Amino acid sequence: MAKGSDLLVQALENEGVERIFGIPGEENLDVVESLRTSTIELVLTRHEQAAAFMAATYGRLTGKPGVCLSTLGPGALNFSTGAAYAHLGAMPMIIITGQKGILSARQARFQIVDVIGTMRPVTKMARQIVSASSIPTIVRDAFRVAMEERPGPVLLELPEDIAAEEAEATTVPSHPIDIPVAHPRAIERAAAMILAAARPLVMLGAAASRPRSTSDLGGFVQRTGIPFFTTQMGKGTVAHGTRLYMGTAALSERDYVHEAIDAADLIIAIGHDTVEKPPFFMGQPNQKVIHISYTPANVEQVYYPDAEVVGDLGPTLKLLADRLEGRLPQAGALLPLREHILARIADRADEERFPVTPQRLVRDVRHVMPEDGIVCLDNGMYKIWFARNYRTAVANTLLLDNALATMGAGLPSAISAALLYPERRVLAVCGDGGFLMNSQELETAVRLKLNLVVLIIEDSAYGMIRWKQAVDAFPDHGMTFTNPDFVLYARSYGAEGHRVNAVAELVPTLEQAFRAGGVHLVAVPIDYSENIRVLVDELRAKVKDPVPDPAA
Repeated sequence: MAKGSDLLVQALENEGVERIFGIPGEENLDVVESLRTSTIELVLTRHEQAAAFMAATYGRLTGKPGVCLSTLGPGALNFSTGAAYAHLGAMPMIIITGQKGILSARQARFQIVDVIGTMRPVTKMARQIVSASSIPTIVRDAFRVAMEERPGPVLLELPEDIAAEEAEATTVPSHPIDIPVAHPRAIERAAAMILAAARPLVMLGAAASRPRSTSDLGGFVQRTGIPFFTTQMGKGTVAHGTRLYMGTAALSERDYVHEAIDAADLIIAIGHDTVEKPPFFMGQPNQKVIHISYTPANVEQVYYPDAEVVGDLGPTLKLLADRLEGRLPQAGALLPLREHILARIADRADEERFPVTPQRLVRDVRHVMPEDGIVCLDNGMYKIWFARNYRTAVANTLLLDNALATMGAGLPSAISAALLYPERRVLAVCGDGGFLMNSQELETAVRLKLNLVVLIIEDSAYGMIRWKQAVDAFPDHGMTFTNPDFVLYARSYGAEGHRVNAVAELVPTLEQAFRAGGVHLVAVPIDYSENIRVLVDELRAKVKDPVPDPAA
């Protein structure tokens, strides 16, 4: 016989769980006691939302569910944004929440909210555990559901009397589940379309960045010789240093990479997920799209492919490449556009003016980060610049959210990455608005003795919305604020604080922080006038100019 909480923790250990992020409440005290004598580390955070972001990032980086824990009511509801973040971003996660006893009601309705009903729309499955003996099978099922395509969050609610209930049950062994390979007819149909294309182009999307996917994508690109671009969440799935990389679609239209997209007569969309902001709009005359992914396409107004190849990406792409290798003399038809596209994206990356420009900021961050270094972005205007300008060679080394696109995730995501990979450089890049939404987690990072650098981009405004306000010709109103002294703020938590006062100081300050170890915050002001100059005025003017002919 064992308590329900012991059965829960044993089941989690059976799934290979090493740590749980969260904030317990009185309804979780049996679980906390069971964790105390287990092999699982309880990582206490300062807000439940941050714990959910950490668990989701663990799932994103490993392909195995991260786990987070909260009490009932207010604590559980604080998981809602993190659950949506994992749900839209396809990150496997297990959410465990407490609840008052269900066999009696000694506290009436105090703190009781229908968490199951509230969280069902932003999870793959939400269940209340009503019997201790069922815990091992429910946990096994939760992990299976969280990991199977499309991955996402699962919520388990454990009432305190079920956690304390004695029961007899054994853990349920896990087993590997292989994803079927695409049907031969679908592969043959796609191969025929690619062989017939005059100007093919590959697009790598969010699902291509799954840990199980990335090793096989480079082989397909190299064997076919077809140039590729990525969505924001597909960056790094094939090394961007290759001669076939054409850019990243940070915007939906009119950017320089869209010269190649618009010229393509066939786009091979590998792993595209329409939760991402559209990387391009369909409807170009004489342009077809093939959808290749783990799951069928979601047909949308902006995405309605002409053919689908559904199955496990790795072996499916190998079979497709077998039918194409050496038979595509036209594979590189769009490559003459590459030099022009990448040169324009890199324009003004050496700007010496201060405050620093976004192009220079991205260049300097790339300079201090090794190929396997992980940059975790919060959500703000800088995300467009990093997506557009930051070159990656390793998958999941630029973590950004182009699905829920929530603010406040940058620092918690970086904490999770630093815990997973203590030997790698990890940098959180946050705007001053997004940072202060979960800045309390600096204490968590310091307490855990992490090596972590946090770069705060200061414009004293909600910069992305302010930019859109200006683009739409609204008056500048309601978007500005004042900040604390970030150097003193960092030091108050026991971290080191630095302020960059000249453009030449950014690289040495970041380098010094990484070399020193520990938690460092680096504040740098930014000149966002480039948002209008480049992303509005320059790209609007580009539409009027003739696009280079790839055949010329």
